[in-house]
Amino acid sequence: MEYNNQNNYTTNPSYEYDNETVAPEQAQNLKALLCEEVIFKSFLFMVGALLITACAALTISPYIAIRLLSGVNFYILIAAELGIVFASNWALRKNNTILAGVLFTAYSYLTGVTLSIIFMVFTTASIVAIFATTAVVFAIMAIYGMVTKKDLSSIGNLCLMGLIGIILVGVVNIFFLKSTMLDTAISAIGVLIFVGLTAYDTQKIKKMVAVSNNQNVNSLALYGAFELYLDFINLFLKLLNLLGKRK
Repeated sequence: MEYNNQNNYTTNPSYEYDNETVAPEQAQNLKALLCEEVIFKSFLFMVGALLITACAALTISPYIAIRLLSGVNFYILIAAELGIVFASNWALRKNNTILAGVLFTAYSYLTGVTLSIIFMVFTTASIVAIFATTAVVFAIMAIYGMVTKKDLSSIGNLCLMGLIGIILVGVVNIFFLKSTMLDTAISAIGVLIFVGLTAYDTQKIKKMVAVSNNQNVNSLALYGAFELYLDFINLFLKLLNLLGKRK
C-alpha cells in the first residue's frame, strides 16, 4: 500500500475537509492536527499489537509452537501470514478499518505464537534485556524520523534493497551454506537496516498526511502501525540473534 506525497497543502489555495472548503491558514492547522492524530494512533496501534504478540508468546507452549512450525504446518502458517498481509493491504485501500484491524490483530497473535520458541533458545533475562534495548533504539530512531528535516527517502530505498539482499542470502544460508558466521553477519547488517527503516517509516507516516482527511485517519494509522510493528519485531530478532545469551 503506497501513499504518494504529490501535493503540498501549504501551497493549495483551498483545502477540502469534511466536505467543506476551508482557507489555506485553517487548512494548515487542520493538517497539523491530522498529522499528530495519525502519528499518535500509529504508535498506539503498534504498541497494542506488540502487547498481543507478547501475550501470545508468553502463553503459548514452545512445544506447541514447534509443532506448528514443523512439516507442512510451517508452510501453512507462512501462507496464512502472507495472506493476512495482502488482505490487510486490500482492506486499507478500501478504507475498511474494522477488517484491517482484525487482520492486524490476527497477524500479531500468529507472530507471538511463532516467537514463543525463542524461550527455548535464549534465557528469559536475555530476552527481556534485548527487548528493552530494542525499545530504546526504536524510540530514538522514531523520534529522529519525526523531527529531522532531511528527506530519508534515499536511506529508505537503500535499506529496502539491503533487506531484499539479506533475505535472499539468509535463505541460501539456511538451506545450503548453514554458516554460523554468515548468520551473524546477516543479523548485524539487519540491525542497521531496520534502524534505518524505523526512521524512514516514521517520516513516511508524516508524509502520508498529505493524502489524509478526517475519513481515512484510522486507515493511515493502521498502515503506519503495521510498518512500525514489523520494524520493531525484526530489529528485536536481529539483536536477539546477535547479542542474546543462549541456553
